[in-house]
Amino acid sequence: MSTLKEQLQSDLTTAMRERDQVRAGSLRMALTAVTNEEVAGKEHRELTDDDVLKVLTKEAKKRREAATAYTDAGRAELAAKEEAELAILEAYLPKQLTDDELATIVREAVTASGATGMPQMGLAMKAANAAVAGRAEGGRVAAVVRQVLAG
Repeated sequence: MSTLKEQLQSDLTTAMRERDQVRAGSLRMALTAVTNEEVAGKEHRELTDDDVLKVLTKEAKKRREAATAYTDAGRAELAAKEEAELAILEAYLPKQLTDDELATIVREAVTASGATGMPQMGLAMKAANAAVAGRAEGGRVAAVVRQVLAG
């Protein structure tokens, strides 16, 4: 079984052969981010698939935020480029949860953690993030946790 990093490298090679510049550029940026994460810190380390997924999630979030900023600034062509890159990255990420699925999972996690109010937000977030496992952004999870703890 190949790792996610190997899959990215293989897909980059394929994109380069097919002369798909957007896909190749997006995958190059993703692999660069993975490599940067590997060499960050005191010594080089090999990333697990979960670590690579976290890096890809960060990169996808950057693209999403950039697309929003470009749209707000009236730069539709740049927003479209960011959205195209985001679509390529999302193919490697787990399917994102809908709002209803997220609310159900968070409610169960908060109940299981024993958190009863806002002072236990950290405990509730830890349980909720473990249950969600990268299928929703932290901001969305935090908003639902606040809503559940508030009442």
